[in-house]
Amino acid sequence: NKLADLSTEFAIKILKLTDSIKGHYSLTNQLERSGTSIGANIREAKYAHSKPDFISKLQISLKECYETSYWLDIMKDSGFITQECFNELNGDCCKLRRLLSASIKTAKNK
Repeated sequence: NKLADLSTEFAIKILKLTDSIKGHYSLTNQLERSGTSIGANIREAKYAHSKPDFISKLQISLKECYETSYWLDIMKDSGFITQECFNELNGDCCKLRRLLSASIKTAKNK
């Protein structure tokens, strides 16, 4: 599953990033929680009890993508990560958002 694989790779990048940032636990914790939650909810959707449950899990993942983008913006604007790091991670996050949005739309139309 491409979406599951991409979300796992993204979570690993987020974990490596937050591990490299010393101090500012509250910020790194929020980024870790939202960045890893994307994939967790995608995996939960795989075992949904119903179509509405499946869609709901994907929508939660989408919300977590938006939250992760917010924390990445904060990290960049405060100088904790470079523009290059931000561009890579935010690009990955945007790709996940696009895939999630398309998956949600497809599931709703079926």
